[in-house]
Amino acid sequence: MSPRYRNGSNSAGRVIAIVADIMAFILGLWILMYLLDANQGNSFVQFIHDSARWLAGWSHDLFTFDEQWARVVAGYGLAAVVYLFIGHAIANRVRS
Repeated sequence: MSPRYRNGSNSAGRVIAIVADIMAFILGLWILMYLLDANQGNSFVQFIHDSARWLAGWSHDLFTFDEQWARVVAGYGLAAVVYLFIGHAIANRVRS
């Protein structure tokens, strides 16, 4: 395979990994904001919450812990870990 194609796959893999990292960062940021009781009326906090809820739509309320904070950490945290794992696995596959 020519170096030109290898560089393209490296770039594509890098982009996939960065997108997965950003998605996980947004989810982690929402968990942190929730645990620190961020002002829900703030537009930035609302944006992060909306983005995280959209990203974790499949895992939102997946767990039924008694404590709300545990449901937030488990649901959004699971989504973050899955995005990191799958995103980096795909990125590594594209790079090779």
